[in-house]
Amino acid sequence: MTAKIIDGKAIAQKIRENLKDAIQRRLSQGQSAPGLAVILVGDDPASQIYVRNKREACSECGIKSVAYDLPQDIPEEKLLSLITQLNSDASIHGILIQLPLPNHIRTPLILDSIDPKKDVDGFHPTNLGLLAQGRSYLRPCTPYGVMRLLEHEKIMLCGLNAVVIGTSNIVGKPMALELVNAKCTVTLCHKETRDLKQAIKQADLLVSAIGKAGVINSEWIKPGAIVIDIGITRSPNGKLHGDIEFETAKQSAAYITPVPGGVGPMTVAMLLSNTLFAAKHMPLYCAQYKISRH
Repeated sequence: MTAKIIDGKAIAQKIRENLKDAIQRRLSQGQSAPGLAVILVGDDPASQIYVRNKREACSECGIKSVAYDLPQDIPEEKLLSLITQLNSDASIHGILIQLPLPNHIRTPLILDSIDPKKDVDGFHPTNLGLLAQGRSYLRPCTPYGVMRLLEHEKIMLCGLNAVVIGTSNIVGKPMALELVNAKCTVTLCHKETRDLKQAIKQADLLVSAIGKAGVINSEWIKPGAIVIDIGITRSPNGKLHGDIEFETAKQSAAYITPVPGGVGPMTVAMLLSNTLFAAKHMPLYCAQYKISRH
């Protein structure tokens, strides 16, 4: 058996083209372009690359990207003040905070300060709570991207044994919630899991989000499993790697995502999708969840 490689780059590009068309229709009807505020604190090289890619993707699709490049030593209260201003700006439909933030800034406080109607990363407790209740609104981008990949491949999830490795609030936990909502039976593993090998061997669907190259032995993977590798690390020679030994894993899996070119492009595509969604549905959100408009 040789796995079908899920081409996230191609799927994401198609989604971006559809978003561009939808935004053009929006503009032709006299509506404003979706607005996304992208906040970068400090000069971390990796964060700068990620932010540049997101801003370029916005430009390509017709989303108005507003850049806020802030100094590393910005006081926490000034960052909070900026977010309060953006929460009240009707031309801004989404607010993105590039993580990680400097150590002197409390990340949970900053993320919680974003208006949940504009939380296009899907990290706010309100949006995570809605996801947990099975009535999601703005969904965390990476897990959402995984679900769109599986949907594109027409993979039936109902009843599958799904194993998610990694319990971050950004990826692992919301990924598990997405799969529960899709009626999978979900096992969520972490560094204290006693028999990770055995858990993986039972997985019809394996999703790894650890960020440690080759941490999962491909011999543990169940023949015919669906393998989604979210983890990404860069070796000293500059090559990118996933959590899973790709070349051997693809010999037994039915489907597998590569690193790079798998889930990564979908994360950006879902950020764009969430921004358009927020622009279109804010009045509905306010009515349904009784959250006041600014």
